[in-house]
Amino acid sequence: MTGLRRLTGIRVWDGIGDVGPSDVAFVPDRIEAVTPAADERWPELCVIPGLVDAHVHLLGHAHASDGDRTHDTLTWPLLTTREEQVLHAAANAQRAMRHGVTTMRDLAAEEAQAALRRAFDDGVLPGPRVLPSGPVSMTAGHGDLFVPPAHPLRKPVADGEDECRKLVRTWARAGMTGIKIMVSGGVLSTGDKAAWRNYTRDEVRATVDEAHALGMLVAAHAHTEAGIQMALDEGVDSIEHATQLTPAQADALATAGTPVSPTLIIMDMLVSGAGTGSTEARDKAAELITGRDERFRAAARAGVRFVLGTDASGYFLPFGGQLSEVQRMTEVLGIDAQAALRASTSDSAAAVGLGDRVGRVKPGFGADLVVLRGRPWERIADLSADNIVAVVCRGRVVAGVLPTG
Repeated sequence: MTGLRRLTGIRVWDGIGDVGPSDVAFVPDRIEAVTPAADERWPELCVIPGLVDAHVHLLGHAHASDGDRTHDTLTWPLLTTREEQVLHAAANAQRAMRHGVTTMRDLAAEEAQAALRRAFDDGVLPGPRVLPSGPVSMTAGHGDLFVPPAHPLRKPVADGEDECRKLVRTWARAGMTGIKIMVSGGVLSTGDKAAWRNYTRDEVRATVDEAHALGMLVAAHAHTEAGIQMALDEGVDSIEHATQLTPAQADALATAGTPVSPTLIIMDMLVSGAGTGSTEARDKAAELITGRDERFRAAARAGVRFVLGTDASGYFLPFGGQLSEVQRMTEVLGIDAQAALRASTSDSAAAVGLGDRVGRVKPGFGADLVVLRGRPWERIADLSADNIVAVVCRGRVVAGVLPTG
């Protein structure tokens, strides 16, 4: 078969569990076979699926995490042409891919990310799978207050049910695969408060109804109890942040199976003053995460589906830093290494609507593979950039060298 490649006698963790030493055969963008191996040729190595990050923002400066304070999360996008921003977005996506993150959902996407997705899918550039979700935010809402009031180039907002429906349709026409709706204020947006209600119940209901009618999943930005409750009541498909989640809401989420992206490290960094956050953002984050770890640990015990969602933009958690987020999930949520890996592969893939295509080392799935030293499902510390031997995305080696011989 043209383009067929093999990994032989290597331990496979398939997105669910350890299936033992196996032979893996794959072609571009398809795993052909996973069969038991006669012997374990590479006892120090293993294969896991490519990771799936359900919450990123690709349009950030590709070197912002290098410590240059001029690459500010709020001002750089306003001072840089869209053409240049797209190049940085491509670099961010490729950097994450080389660190084993082979699928990403961008939750503040527009035409630029849709174009990037097409370029990667068509092989114009080597790149991961990108799922762009268009934001739906009200005037003076979380999505609107990233832009200074006097700046003439504001991103679209929607007020009222009809405008919400129209913006969803506009994003569908632009090539979005999903929608992100703001149902509470935010942390990095300037001048608002997390406790502000973003959208009425009727506006949320109209947005969700329209998105679902067009086959798009809806992710809800929600920090507060009130925002989380509205999102739950109106049938969103995932909750992003969920910082002030209550026990009753955790039970409801667990019953419904609705996934939650906890975005742990970025909130920790904001509180500590790391990155490029303002004093206002630090104070808002500190207020929100008081008691967060205890709430999230209890929610995990209650059965809430936490999945990998980092809020990576390059300004705080860098692209490629998703591996650290998986480790942090074990610490905050009190889950073991294998549960954290499932949350970052098969379960996160299902959360973004690709559960039948990625997140597994299984015949018929996309050929997204990470070859590592160690056993990260037993020791989560083994999931590190230093241990990556090779990354395969869409069936092509994009980092390192596959073990042969």
